[in-house]
Amino acid sequence: RTFVPTPFYLFLPLNLFVFLFRCWYKGPATIPYKAWYKKLSKWYNNFQTGFSQLGFIRTLIEYYVAAHVFCIFYDFIKSILPPEKTFISRVVNDFCIWFDKYSLLFYFNNTWIKVLVVLLTFIFLPSARNLVVFIFKQLYAVLRKLPGKETKELLKRYLNIGRYAFHKDQGTILSRLKGQYPKGSGMVILPMDMEYMGAWRPPVRYRDQMEKLAELKAKKTNAKTIYPFVFADPRRMVEIKKEKRNRAGDKIYFDYTITAGKVELKDCFIKDFIDNTVKEKNFSGIKIYPALGYYPFDEKLLPLWVYAAEKGIPIMTHCVKGPMFYRGKKEMDWNYHPVFEQAMGKDDEAVDEKKLNWEEGEEESSTEDKKLTKYEKLALPQTKNGDFCANFTHPMNFLCLLEEELLRKVIANAVEKNKDTELRLLFGYKDENTPLAHTLTKLKICLAHYGGADQWLRYFEKDRYAYSNRLTKHPKGIQFLKKVNGESSKGKIEQLWKYTDWYSIISSMILQHENVYADISYILHNDAEMLPLLKQTLINPGLREKILFGTDFYVVRNHKSDKNMLATMMGGLDEKDFDVIARINPRKFLNLPDTPFTHATKKICDNS
Repeated sequence: RTFVPTPFYLFLPLNLFVFLFRCWYKGPATIPYKAWYKKLSKWYNNFQTGFSQLGFIRTLIEYYVAAHVFCIFYDFIKSILPPEKTFISRVVNDFCIWFDKYSLLFYFNNTWIKVLVVLLTFIFLPSARNLVVFIFKQLYAVLRKLPGKETKELLKRYLNIGRYAFHKDQGTILSRLKGQYPKGSGMVILPMDMEYMGAWRPPVRYRDQMEKLAELKAKKTNAKTIYPFVFADPRRMVEIKKEKRNRAGDKIYFDYTITAGKVELKDCFIKDFIDNTVKEKNFSGIKIYPALGYYPFDEKLLPLWVYAAEKGIPIMTHCVKGPMFYRGKKEMDWNYHPVFEQAMGKDDEAVDEKKLNWEEGEEESSTEDKKLTKYEKLALPQTKNGDFCANFTHPMNFLCLLEEELLRKVIANAVEKNKDTELRLLFGYKDENTPLAHTLTKLKICLAHYGGADQWLRYFEKDRYAYSNRLTKHPKGIQFLKKVNGESSKGKIEQLWKYTDWYSIISSMILQHENVYADISYILHNDAEMLPLLKQTLINPGLREKILFGTDFYVVRNHKSDKNMLATMMGGLDEKDFDVIARINPRKFLNLPDTPFTHATKKICDNS
């Protein structure tokens, strides 16, 4: 009755809609779980990635096809246009005539062929599709926003970020942050290395950035108030002669020797910053940003992770779907996850269809995994960089470091691909069926942003999905590699990767691994929606001691100032809860000694 006026709603009985819903969820909604659909997605993904390798030629082809689609659309609508021609209609008409004059236009006399050309273009050629719809979409967005107050407020917020561009020195920016916190507050400083993200070359050399940060750390006023991290990128872990923008006298970026289960750093750039014997630098941890184009279990990073695990060095990693990502070409190997697998074949369809019913609150399927007769590498079908790079930041990638069974696959892949004898020796690898002699279970990792505010909201919406309810039913949350009864579950990873919210995944990882943390940086600006779940999270003793306060200064300035977010958190949480996430937990994560304090001198550690 809300949508249909009386008495017409009487002709649309409620049971009809219920019937249609059931038909949908038992029919079309099961298609993504079918083996034939997975195979079709695999083919399409390979086509898109291969086509993208053509570069500029690909762009010309797509625009050429887009011109055809444009002319087809114009041919459809010109009969209903007014007889008097406007400037726009004359330009469009002249364009189609010019296109035809030079025999650049293929004629399709059959209307259905024209429709098929349009549909195939919209499905398979995103650039052509975007070119056709771009003008209409952007024009609508501009007209909708220009007159309103919303646009002005948006511009003001981004101008607040832009103001920091006036400060060329990191010390000046740091002073702006310090001014928003009580005296003596500690700040974690997280630099970035953007040279390998496939965009414009950064104006400041990465090594120069780190040296300037070391100078700030060396000042007496900053010695106990800033805690910088050194940025690590596996693509920079090569000999200096292969590095971009190197200078004479630069040290090798990362150099080491290995013995069974141990790594000793040689004189290299990384050692200068994370070796406690180098007092003038002595950074507090390592920062990585997988969205820039790599997995956190990249084989070139593994020796560094062994060193970090042995020394207890904390690692901060970006773990959210965000606007900062790799901008270059997608590589063919990226179509599939290097470690995780998905079920394929006729026998899988019945099982996967039953797993779909988990949305309705059922427990795991009782079907034995041995009936899943065929597995292939997990397909990653996203084609746009912004969407695809979320696969690099997915929190489950860190299970490939923390879980011995998955780490063994990483080592096996490296040994098979590169005949890597170093990793074989480092981890005591024998074969795929023999447990490793040395693991990374003690690795100390903070999953920054706790998956993102969108994943926190997704956790609330997943009320019919059993895995998103595990935290309330089981003290350790989701069992990633096994069923609740302890049996191995080979097909479980695919379901978790595709359908489970990151809040549940990260929380379960925290509960199961003693050195896994998460911070609330950036997402805390959305306090109205995230504060209730944060309070509930802090009730769980296993999660309470692993959550860190942070803001993501100054990137988050387009929403709120740091002092605004600080006041909101102090007002939204009780004193004990705020003290835990802002003083006790950060000091433990940074390996700092806990010290007595009074309310007047309370330390606040900021992930800025």
